[in-house]
Amino acid sequence: MIRLASAAAAFLAACLAQPWVAGDPVVHVLVQFPLLAAAGYLLAIGQRVPPSLTGPLLVVALTTAAIWMLPRSVDAALADTGWHLAKFVTLPLGFGAPLALCWPTIGPILRGFLKAQSVSMLLFLGFLYTHAPVRICNSYLVDDQVRLGLGFVWAALALTAIWMIPVLFGRMPEIAKEERYEFSRHG
Repeated sequence: MIRLASAAAAFLAACLAQPWVAGDPVVHVLVQFPLLAAAGYLLAIGQRVPPSLTGPLLVVALTTAAIWMLPRSVDAALADTGWHLAKFVTLPLGFGAPLALCWPTIGPILRGFLKAQSVSMLLFLGFLYTHAPVRICNSYLVDDQVRLGLGFVWAALALTAIWMIPVLFGRMPEIAKEERYEFSRHG
C-alpha cells in the first residue's frame, strides 16, 4: 500500500510540475522526468519476474531512456500533445517499471557498468549543453540550456556520491543464497 501511495505521490508531483515545464528545462528534464520514472519504479519495485525477462526489460528501459535523452524528444513533449502524453506513459511504464523489475536479477558487474554509463552520459550531456554554440532545444533559451547542462553535471556528481558512499564507508550486503548469480556457482 505504501509502495502504491509513493508511486501515486511521485506521479502527482510530476503532474503538478507541469505549469513550470514550458519555461524551465531544469524542471522539465531534472525534476519531472525523474519523478515520472520514480513513479514507475515505485509501482513495480518488489515484484518478481522470471529471469528470462531480465534482458528484454533492460532493453526496454534503456531504449526508453535513450529516446528521452534526445533534445528532439524534449522539444516534442512541449510542442506536441501526443509526445506529451507519451512522456507520461513511457517514462513510468517504459523506463521506471522495467528497471525496477530487472534490477534485482542483474549481476553486480552489469549494475556497476550501468551506473558508470549513467554518470558518464550525464557528464557528456552537461558538457554538450554548456558548450554548444547554438540552441540544442528549440523550446528553451541558451541561458536555460546552460543551466540545464550545469544541472546534468550536478546530477552526475550527486549520483556518484550516493553510489560511492556505501562502497567507501559501509559494508556491502551479502547476497542471499537464492540470489547468487550463475557465474558464481561452482559445479
